[in-house]
Amino acid sequence: MGRKGYPVTMKKVIRTILGLLALVAVVFVSGTLFYGTKTVHDLLGENKQLKRAIATLTQEEQIGYAKVLKQEFREGRLYSTIRFVETARGNPLETVLQKEVEIDGDVVHFDALIVTFSSEAVIDGKERSLYLWRRVYGDNQAPAAGFSIEEPGAEPARYAGLLSRLRMKDQKTFWSAIWNLANDPEALERHGIKAVYGNAVYKKLKPGLIYVFKISPTGQLIPETVPDL
Repeated sequence: MGRKGYPVTMKKVIRTILGLLALVAVVFVSGTLFYGTKTVHDLLGENKQLKRAIATLTQEEQIGYAKVLKQEFREGRLYSTIRFVETARGNPLETVLQKEVEIDGDVVHFDALIVTFSSEAVIDGKERSLYLWRRVYGDNQAPAAGFSIEEPGAEPARYAGLLSRLRMKDQKTFWSAIWNLANDPEALERHGIKAVYGNAVYKKLKPGLIYVFKISPTGQLIPETVPDL
């Protein structure tokens, strides 16, 4: 007999059961920890829902426009007030985001991050692209001191709902990684994802003009100037 009146064989059985329960607990916790540390590399390599979502992206021609509202001199310096409008995917007449900013000077930079997914990253094997507006800044400003258009790291307004079939945690992981391409353009290269920068510069901006942003077949940002009728 063992201690507390249990037969030795019964003690072994109890010890074995407790050991198995502990093992199950470790496996469960390990699985939770693994999921909690899932990276965008895991998502791109394993998640078919993500690849299907990327496949819904279509070729776009216009991704927004800007309008010069006014220009005025103050204390000998020229200031330009601009309204920037971001348009919806598939409908260039629908506004999804707009901001008004005042620029010191009359030369303005509109900074867009263009992210291209190769055929390997898309479930139907066709290349797709995302167009993310980063910031607008004047010629007398450092780019880092410019005005943010979309919130870095967050889901862009024009792509709201794109990843709705993914868990919220996975959506945040994906968008955080995509925005980080601005700082580390080689981070997702092994998944066939690359970042292209399209900076449009306008000189001698004048009220009454609208600047339309269009995308070339190669993914470059092209500005077109039209009168405000």
